[in-house]
Amino acid sequence: MNYLSTLLDATQSDFLTKTLPILRYILFFIVVACAIVIIITTLMQSNNNSEGMDSITGSGSQESYYAQNKGSSRDGKLKIVTIVMASIAIVSIILYFVTELINRR
Repeated sequence: MNYLSTLLDATQSDFLTKTLPILRYILFFIVVACAIVIIITTLMQSNNNSEGMDSITGSGSQESYYAQNKGSSRDGKLKIVTIVMASIAIVSIILYFVTELINRR
């Protein structure tokens, strides 16, 4: 029984010393890549925030349905990509710090 316990401790410490640093580098790379994609997709989204003024001035009704839908679908896709990348980044950051806590044991 003592031999099995020693073997398990050696296996666990070997896992901690070899695998966790590699995993932490991968998670850090994922966070950096997600941050870059979030910055790019945020900059690519349009700044058309005058939707409230369009109802007062009536300028929104002059555009065709295709023109209105075309911009919103592109912005909608960019918004979805931004949300997905932010979610992946948050999960990666949490896993990064969990591996740090495991490494300190």
